[in-house]
Amino acid sequence: MQVSFHTLALVTAGIFLLIAIVWLFAPARFLTAWGVKDSAETRLIGRRVAALYAGVAVMFFIARDAEPSLPRTALSVGLVSTCLLLAVSGVVEWLQGRASKGILAAAVIELLLSLLFVQGMSSAPAL
Repeated sequence: MQVSFHTLALVTAGIFLLIAIVWLFAPARFLTAWGVKDSAETRLIGRRVAALYAGVAVMFFIARDAEPSLPRTALSVGLVSTCLLLAVSGVVEWLQGRASKGILAAAVIELLLSLLFVQGMSSAPAL
């Protein structure tokens, strides 16, 4: 399944914006789903993470019409790196018993996004 960068950028922007909104206004949703204790400290971290997710959403929304180029490849490689690290850390946290199996849904989405971006980079300029 080949997905255009335009579509992938819009979907990514939407997903990341939704994640940012949840972390900002309802962090207990993720914390509870992941089996992590909801506390003032975890909500503080969640609100700070929301800013990062929102920033990535804005970057991909603005770049949605970018032609194949080194900056577009850099955005894609950065997202793949981020999502793969998040997926691996989620699985490790689950295996170590620090998170419930609910975190695996996030890891699957992160892995899927990574694979879609890697597939889309097959014709992109090399770094």
